[in-house]
Amino acid sequence: MDTLMKLGSENPVVIFSKTNCCMSHAIDTLIRGFGANPWTYKLDQLANGDQMEAALNELGCKQTVPAVFVGKEFVGGSNEIMSLNVKGQLKPLLIKANAIWI
Repeated sequence: MDTLMKLGSENPVVIFSKTNCCMSHAIDTLIRGFGANPWTYKLDQLANGDQMEAALNELGCKQTVPAVFVGKEFVGGSNEIMSLNVKGQLKPLLIKANAIWI
């Protein structure tokens, strides 16, 4: 889990995803739509991807991807990100994390 938390805190927005996950693509597209440039780790292409997926389970991710970190904090998966967007809270969170500027 230490590796996962370290990677999640190295950039303003970090997404853990898989190549064939449509929700990961949708979340990536949503965040990029605000002008952010998320750093994406595709677990199915990493040698230690299985270990990272197990660490995401430990964090409480029922569906391990997408898993999103914003401003060095674990935010959640697609449901949490979409909910923040609908409530108008995603953009301010991205601004606070210095992922985007106004």
